[in-house]
Parts: sequence; structure tokens; C-alpha cells
Amino acid sequence: MNPLRPAILAAAGSSRMKRAITGFPVTAEVVHRFVAGESRADLAPVVAELLASGRMVSVDFLGEYTTERSMADDAVAEYLALIDELARWRRAAGLDRDSTARPRGAMRRHVDGEAAGPRPDGSGGGNRARQPGATTAGAAVDASRAEPGTPPRPAQSIAPVEVSVKLSALGQSLGLTGPEIAAANLRTLCERAQQAGVWITVDAEDHTTTETTESTVRALRPDYPWLAVATQTYLRRAEERCRIAAAEGARIRLCKGAYREPESVAYQRGADVDESYLRCLELLMAGSGYPMVATHDPVMITAAHDLSGRNGRAPGDFEFQMLYGIRSIEQRRLVEAGHAVRVYVPYGTQWYGYLMRRLAERPANLGFFLRALAERR
Repeated sequence: MNPLRPAILAAAGSSRMKRAITGFPVTAEVVHRFVAGESRADLAPVVAELLASGRMVSVDFLGEYTTERSMADDAVAEYLALIDELARWRRAAGLDRDSTARPRGAMRRHVDGEAAGPRPDGSGGGNRARQPGATTAGAAVDASRAEPGTPPRPAQSIAPVEVSVKLSALGQSLGLTGPEIAAANLRTLCERAQQAGVWITVDAEDHTTTETTESTVRALRPDYPWLAVATQTYLRRAEERCRIAAAEGARIRLCKGAYREPESVAYQRGADVDESYLRCLELLMAGSGYPMVATHDPVMITAAHDLSGRNGRAPGDFEFQMLYGIRSIEQRRLVEAGHAVRVYVPYGTQWYGYLMRRLAERPANLGFFLRALAERR
């Protein structure tokens, strides 16, 4: 874990630090590394390029800490327009509303008995391009290694375009009626998304919102079974939540966590967070749902590959998720290996908090930012 993480997350909530950082002319250049732009017009070519490369997208309109009902209404209006645009961009890319995870012939093996696709370490296989959400013959590598008596999962249908939304942006924090307002707004978005063939994942926020967020998603899921929620494994109750999600067959984004949390509710040591991630990943891979493995960690990527094999999951029976601007080469390599890969793409003017959390997550991101500052002096 980044040793400067606590200080950087503290800076995320500092208005003085925000004014200082946003005042650097170089900041805009750095932000473009991690943020697609401030408008849907800026976002469009980024999404087009990602879809053309065989990756899927989850787009987040950056907006948190809504303090007025009008702000929540504005966020809903932007998300409704975004959903329509994503459906249009998907059609322009020649993609269906969803892509079958295991296309015909995906379970074939080579005549010598070896699996057709490459492993996450890059060995073996070829470079055949594919559509987002569709697997190559590499699916055989995992299904063939399933434990005895473990049936392969049925083919999934994967929506190549998705939006990510924080309930705080939809009004969750607007007093006593905030959760009700956010739930109604989320239902509005889900209805439009269902019509458009777009998925929605509800982002995780700080631990004070976790219970309300999960209960909101659970209440809507009977009508929108594809509705997903993110689980942060630095929270001590993450394993319990994943056990429930695995039994319910839910779609879950598994991530380590990016907020400053007290020790009473969250692990503080990186090793403990990693161990929690692995325990949660094992539960999700063994369950009946659809795991979304949100990580840039090579150890976790390898673990996901191995656990999917032991549980009879082909590459399209789960997906990897990574952030825009981080490990792009690895994203493309996983696609070439036959895996479903979704890129989390943020846009909007409220990028400061998002940037600070990205810098806190990985020392390499902080190094990139500091080098950019030094080079402009």
C-alpha cells in the first residue's frame, strides 16, 4: 500500500490543497491521463477507441457530495443523456445490446489436449481480435481445469457499455429523505438503461453509506437483475457481503477501496487488504453470480485466473476491470488472452477527489504526477 496514502486522502478533503493543485497549469495534462474529459463530447472518442480495441466500458460522470436537490436532478439528467449516448456509440461500434460470453466453439481444445488460449502470464495462444464480452477458444483453459463435479457456468450475456454511479450524486445525503430520493433516481436510470441495453454499477463510497447503498441495490435488483454494486475489501465486513452476493447470484465489482477509513471498520495494512480480497474473490468465483475483478495487481489477476479454473468458469464468466489510463498494455493483453475486460472511464468537471484517490492507490501514479510537475518548472 502507498505509504503516503493517508496524507493524500486527507488532501482530497482539503479545499486549500484543492486550490493549490488545480492552480498548476500542468494539472490539466495530468488529469487527462486518468479522466476522459469534461463533457460527453470529450468522452465520445475515448469510448469509441476502447470499444474498437475489444474492451468494454463503465463510464462515470464525476459528481459527489450533492448538497441540493437541484444538483441531484442535474446528475440524473446527465446520466439519462449518457445512457442514450452509450447505446448510440455501441451501435456505431457494430456491437449488439449484449455479447454472448461463450461464443460457439469456445469450449474446443487443441487436438493435443492443450488449451487454446494464453494464460494471464502471456504464454501461449494467438492474437485474434474479438468483440467486447466475447471470449476466444481460450475459454477451454479454465473449463477444462474445473474441479471434478463442478459444472461449467451457463453462458452469460455481457453488456459492453455500462454506467457507474454514486448514490451520493443522486441525492443520498440530502437529509432524512436522501436515501429515498437516491433510490427513486436510481430506478429512473435503471428503467432507461434497461430500454437501452446498458448496465449500471453502483459505486462504493465511504463506509457510512455502505448499508444504505446495498439495501437500495437489493431492493431494485428483482426488477433489474443486472444491477451491480461495488464491494471494497478493505472493509472488515466485505467477506460477509461477498458470501451473501455469491449465494444470490449477484453481479459484484470487487475492489480494494479508495477512501480514508477508521481502523474500527477497515483494515489498515496492505497485506490484510490483499488477504481480504483473495477471500472475497474465492467466494465470488465459487458462487452463482458474475464477479467483476477490479484490480491492477498482478497477484490478484493470477489468482482470478486460477480460481476461475478451479470453479469451472471460462474467461467470459467473469470480467476484469481496470481504470482508464492505468496499465493499458495489460488491459489489451488480457483481451488478447480471451478475457472480458472493462475499463472504468470517468469524465466531468469534478475530477479533484477522483484524482486524489488514484494518486493514493498506487505510488506509480503519484510518481507520474510529481514528474509532470517537475518537468514544467
